[in-house]
Amino acid sequence: MIELFTANTPNGKKISIMLEEIGFDYKVTKIDLDKGDQFKSNFKKISPFSKIPVIIDHKNKQNVFESGAILIYLAEKSGKFYDSKDRLEINQWLMAQMGYIGPMLGQHHQFHHYNPGKSKFGEDRYFKISKRIYQELDQRLAIKKFLSGNNYTISDIATFPWIARHEWHDIGLSKFKNLTRWYKEISKRDAVIKGFSFMNKDELPPKV
Repeated sequence: MIELFTANTPNGKKISIMLEEIGFDYKVTKIDLDKGDQFKSNFKKISPFSKIPVIIDHKNKQNVFESGAILIYLAEKSGKFYDSKDRLEINQWLMAQMGYIGPMLGQHHQFHHYNPGKSKFGEDRYFKISKRIYQELDQRLAIKKFLSGNNYTISDIATFPWIARHEWHDIGLSKFKNLTRWYKEISKRDAVIKGFSFMNKDELPPKV
């Protein structure tokens, strides 16, 4: 049994989608970020930076923090979405999501969605970076079916929930035909639909 400590965020959805994709039994323990559950001592024991998500693999008595590391752990454990022949390419696109796509879109959320009007510099800066991310992903998907090549992998699972907040970004996903094609294809997967709605059964990936 995998226990997933998480909240309803893009990083949280990465892991619920992955767990649905690989068909593992899991239970969700909600971490209420608004109430500061992430700073409680019991949670900090398994998440040293007070971040979600975290998993505990109770069978192996192993806990894993950081969403990218969790995806790799589950991929290796299940033998799915992390083919050895494509691993270098998968790792690069996974790290791009972890170090660039997620953090930059996250800053765009902070300035543009949560705190509009508080910093014109911040809004302009992260809007431009986010638009460039859309362009860069679109260029990649013009030559590859999925981010790491012709197969759906953990790099796609990691990136999808961030693009699923496209309505927050006000960039216009439909303007990017290759990124839109990729997004639509992934959003129709049964496991993605189930994993996306893991905390709200009525929540679906937003349409383009």
